[in-house]
Amino acid sequence: MSTGSNSFPVYSKPWDRNFRGIKIWNMQIITVDKGFLLAECARGMAFLFTCIFLYCTGNVWGSQRTEASVYLDNITRILDRLLDGYDNRLRPGFGGPVTEVKTDIFVTSFGPVSDVEMEYTIDVFFRQTWIDERLRFEGPIEILRLNNLMVSKIWTPDTFFRNGKRSISHNMTTPNKLFRIMQNGTILYTMRLTINAECPMRLMNFPMDGHACPLKFGSYAYPISEIVYTWKKGPLLSVEVPEESSSLLQYDLIGQTVSSERLKSNTGEYIIMTVYFHLQRKMGFFLIQTYIPCIMTVILSQVSFWINKESVPARTVFGITTVLTMTTLSISARHSLPKVSYATAMDWFIAVCFAFVFSALIEFAAVNYFSTLQANRELRKAAALKAAALEAAAMGNEEEVVSPQSGGSSSSNLKKRMNSVPRSETPAGQFTPPQVPAFLQQGSAVPANNVLTGTSIIDKYARILFPLSFGAFNLVYWIVYLTKDTMELSRDTE
Repeated sequence: MSTGSNSFPVYSKPWDRNFRGIKIWNMQIITVDKGFLLAECARGMAFLFTCIFLYCTGNVWGSQRTEASVYLDNITRILDRLLDGYDNRLRPGFGGPVTEVKTDIFVTSFGPVSDVEMEYTIDVFFRQTWIDERLRFEGPIEILRLNNLMVSKIWTPDTFFRNGKRSISHNMTTPNKLFRIMQNGTILYTMRLTINAECPMRLMNFPMDGHACPLKFGSYAYPISEIVYTWKKGPLLSVEVPEESSSLLQYDLIGQTVSSERLKSNTGEYIIMTVYFHLQRKMGFFLIQTYIPCIMTVILSQVSFWINKESVPARTVFGITTVLTMTTLSISARHSLPKVSYATAMDWFIAVCFAFVFSALIEFAAVNYFSTLQANRELRKAAALKAAALEAAAMGNEEEVVSPQSGGSSSSNLKKRMNSVPRSETPAGQFTPPQVPAFLQQGSAVPANNVLTGTSIIDKYARILFPLSFGAFNLVYWIVYLTKDTMELSRDTE
């Protein structure tokens, strides 16, 4: 028998051939390694724990599966019970109290706005909430979150947009509708809509105008005695418009207000909910496109006052070119507007600029007319002077004959007449007629003197009056329209 530290004796029967050792009398002493025994024990324990874990896991999984199955069965039974005997043709509380539909709107995109068509486009999440006592339930869940298939099985309000021209309910990739049922029978129904709505505009203050574009909705068939609409979050918070949702180029969305009104018709009295989106037009485009070119054209037309009045072709080109330019600007300015029968603020500005340009052309016509009139007057004077000089020259060449009957008196009268005519004598004693003006000798149509070739008195006054009057007009125009409360006026027209 061994007594080592790593082994111990094991006694067995001699016929056991599975043991090896030293046979002493009728016994066998076997040496066994302790590490081997510990490994075998570890394997046994691992197997035991594995069996226990699998047993527990199976019980838990089976329990969860059973609970999930029971949960789904409960929800299915709740839905079946809700729809059992439910008539979606009748409103909640039919024949009893009025059904209250609470609404709110979340704007995802606003714009564009068309001035020509007088309409705007808006993309919204339109939410409606009401209570249907027939859909009360009790169960393990407080809110039933259902898809759009449930919508067709229950009653929903017949809401429509009164000023909508075209409306789209989005269906990609599935109908964009949200449907919820609470335990107390409260229904939440949300739709994503894109609406093209009318926006009546009065463009008398264009382009310094502001508009209140309405979005009106209500029940199509139910009068106020059966359905009433209210704002769910009050008048201030029921319509949400984030800053990033505005996609406007010519307008600034400065705010929104809500209101409700009653409309009487042949079929009853209906309630109408209205949202006003307040828009203020941006002027940058029109300043660059119309106002600055008009101002520059008027200034260009007044440059002709500083050109010599004898430069007829140059001043004529200035006048005609500026008139044609103003005509082109007035036509192009109307392309972005509807064909309204009244004048806008920009029409008045263009009309006044056109009047200044046309007046500059008329001023040159007046200068040319009076200059020609004065030249003709000088020509007539010169012609009369030339005729008198020629007559005096002819008479100076005749012999001085004194009639006996006339005596000294006739001779004296003739000498007086000859002395009254200007003349000069050459050193040889010959008579020469007076000098004729140079412009008559050259055949010029305009006399070459300071009176006729200088600056016209009309041009002198025009150089001062035209710029002052145009500057005063601009001062009054911009003060009036920029300080005018155009938004308040547009709101009153709705």
